[in-house]
Amino acid sequence: MPIADPIAKPDPTIERKAQLRAEVLARRDAMAPAARADAVAAVLAHPFPVAVQAGQIVSGFSPIRTEINPLPLMRRCAEQGAILALPAIAGRGRPLAMRVWEKDVPLVRGQWGIREPRAEAPEVIPDIMIVPLATFDRRGNRIGYGAGYYDMTIAAARAHKPAVAIGLAFATQESEDVPAFPHDQPLDFVLTEREVIVCRRS
Repeated sequence: MPIADPIAKPDPTIERKAQLRAEVLARRDAMAPAARADAVAAVLAHPFPVAVQAGQIVSGFSPIRTEINPLPLMRRCAEQGAILALPAIAGRGRPLAMRVWEKDVPLVRGQWGIREPRAEAPEVIPDIMIVPLATFDRRGNRIGYGAGYYDMTIAAARAHKPAVAIGLAFATQESEDVPAFPHDQPLDFVLTEREVIVCRRS
């Protein structure tokens, strides 16, 4: 009977994702604070890629480290009648809980110190999801921070409705070719300070 190799071979896709993540986050971290602020203003100057209807639920995220700030874009959606939501970690291996965020209601510090709505805020399923990322390509593939929360969350939303996933990033975070697993959820669009990138596949 053959003896199994006790040393598992590394997965080249996982290794490539980790390499890309490290390279691109280093570029993002090197951006000057003024350049990051200018990028937010430039994103707001672009047309939003989908029409926002009154009563639709638009989720975003609380920015951490050197992430681009989505809150001004979310407030723009609220001006068009959208209901806003922010994520809360529901547990490892589970989709994020998207909870209603009202701008005058204080947020609390959740896991890893990320700001999120209080537990009593209603949980909702977004129609439009503004998604953070480490890197992306023009086919809509994205790499996050490795825990898979957003792939699970986008998949869960799309199981209930035709939810649109919009990546938000700095232009320097683009990669030519991002590897993807079958379970990875593609983005429909990516917004950067330079352009609106259409990633939808026919």
